[in-house]
Amino acid sequence: MQAIQIERTGGPEVLQLIETDPPQPAAGHVLVKLEACGINFIDTYHRSGLYPVELPAILGLEGAGRVEAVGTSVTHFKPGDRVAYPSIPSSYAQYNAIPEDRLVKVPDNVSLELAAASMLQGLTGHALTHSTYPVSTDSQVLIHAAAGGAGQLLVQLCKMKGARVIGTVSTEAKAEIARQAGADDIIFYNDEDFVAEARRLTDGIGVDVIYDSVGKTTFLPGLDALRRCGTMVLFGNASGAPEPINPALLMQKGSLFLTRPILFDYIATNEQLLKRSQDLFSWLQNDEISIRIDQQFPLAEAATAHRLLEGRQTAGKLLLIP
Repeated sequence: MQAIQIERTGGPEVLQLIETDPPQPAAGHVLVKLEACGINFIDTYHRSGLYPVELPAILGLEGAGRVEAVGTSVTHFKPGDRVAYPSIPSSYAQYNAIPEDRLVKVPDNVSLELAAASMLQGLTGHALTHSTYPVSTDSQVLIHAAAGGAGQLLVQLCKMKGARVIGTVSTEAKAEIARQAGADDIIFYNDEDFVAEARRLTDGIGVDVIYDSVGKTTFLPGLDALRRCGTMVLFGNASGAPEPINPALLMQKGSLFLTRPILFDYIATNEQLLKRSQDLFSWLQNDEISIRIDQQFPLAEAATAHRLLEGRQTAGKLLLIP
């Protein structure tokens, strides 16, 4: 099979298209022939070495396709089933072997491309808005990179729950995307002080929660955009990892809450994975949310996709098509 592997960490140039044997499904595992693989910012962290992985490594964490074969003791899947998964390594490939309890069935009226585009970001959005900080009709929310794949989903989920959403973007084109997703107010972070604007838009009070996938350039200033006892949800490092802070700073800024969540802890059990996935697919089927697939690339063009993602030249989800 073909796959995208790294033998050393570095820039997009370290991504290599290789030929290797497909994995064999061990007991309790399912061999999936992938039809689409999601590209996520965390993949660039693995590639660069920010999040270390054992080398050599096939990158990628999510995908969707059809069951090719099943290992012994598998009871819920059979060849031909349409399936998807989040948070499983070695997904930039034509095949991947997945533990049965980490796999979900895809409804017939949800395309496999849409399933691959929605699993990791969609389930992350579910966890962030329903568990990390349960958004309500009274919430005033600031979402950084509101026109990105994760940002658009968060905007939609917060609006679904009746919150007021302030989104930060870099261009008017991205502002329009964020508005279409439901953002009530837009801040152009290249031209405006997002802290001052967030304060102005909330009559000086500050927002209840910030969903920050940008990291280094927005994290520390963002603490000043929160109301007293507000919550900073840092879930990405697109601009690099923030510098460490003294916990006393949270007290000085207004008894703030800070969390650095990861999806796995919110789908650690099969029951959690199924419940969040069922909600996600229901929203997609009922047009309560939409996923914007920006571009699709063959496996061999993974480096191009990474360059676009890191250069903030995307407005939605990127997929690899094996």
